[in-house]
Amino acid sequence: MLVHRRATHRVVLGGLLAAPWLTPRTARAAEPLSLVLNWTPTADHAPYYYAKAKGWYAEAGIDLTIEVGRGSAASAQRVAAGAAQLGIVDMATGLLARSKGANIVALMAVYANSPQTFYWLKPSGITGPKDFPGHSIGNPPGDAARAMWPAFARKVGIDPTSVRFVNIAPTAKIQSLRAGAIDITSDFYNEHDLKVQEFGDQLKFLMWRDIGLNTYGNSVFANGDVLAQKPQLVGDFVRVSQRAFAACVADIRPGLAALLAAVSGLSEANQLHQWERIKELMRDPTTVQVALGAYNPDRVAADVELLRAYLPEMQPMPVEQSYSNRFLDHAIRMTAA
Repeated sequence: MLVHRRATHRVVLGGLLAAPWLTPRTARAAEPLSLVLNWTPTADHAPYYYAKAKGWYAEAGIDLTIEVGRGSAASAQRVAAGAAQLGIVDMATGLLARSKGANIVALMAVYANSPQTFYWLKPSGITGPKDFPGHSIGNPPGDAARAMWPAFARKVGIDPTSVRFVNIAPTAKIQSLRAGAIDITSDFYNEHDLKVQEFGDQLKFLMWRDIGLNTYGNSVFANGDVLAQKPQLVGDFVRVSQRAFAACVADIRPGLAALLAAVSGLSEANQLHQWERIKELMRDPTTVQVALGAYNPDRVAADVELLRAYLPEMQPMPVEQSYSNRFLDHAIRMTAA
């Protein structure tokens, strides 16, 4: 059940209404901008659809195209190649790609906490990650959990080559687990309630953040050349998106209405459950006290060090050039609860 905290929402929305950049930019023709998602659209993408439906991007001079994604690794590649100007990419995946030369920059943290979670069933005999060796993990090839698997494996003290990966579609995770086609699957924590409904007390899971792998999660990344050439356009996108996320935190129902109008096959009840989990993932001291979507420099540096410790392919790079808070409106903050 959604709980509305009216006093907190008045403060957040009051800041939004007072922001001068929200006035329509009638003097500037709309410029095309493409955003590739990390996966198929669900509740965590509702704010983009909401802002587009409300005309907020158009008012800011942005003709936004939203593209369905095929995983964070694939989104990072598309943004780096300039096939999309912006993309939603798992932060660790994006940092790894940048260290290898990808010209991408993180501009807004959607998930301040890692959503990565492994799921399995009690009859498998698995009690925890030490039992993973010899079992199969099912997820799509571009899944961020697969890209970050070596870091997870080394963190828990098992051989990264000790499991077998099985390629499955994002929508086939529950069915594959139920059928025994795979032993373990990875998924974002926002889908947790759906698995509880399906498997009940047979479900076992482990959140990566519970073992100390709490890297930033989904983030808005921009192509570096586009950022250098069109900083106002990119900055306007970031601030409009902040506004949309804050509006959805205040009341997700209009945001979900926009999402469901644009995307078929989604259950409204499931998306409502997802959004409650998403708000948990969005919230940390920096997003509450500094700005919704803001990065803590110490945390980003710690993420890079963690990746360097567990991923041999991670290359040295100037951490401060991999992300930026400068396009965020600091009047827009995440609610404390």
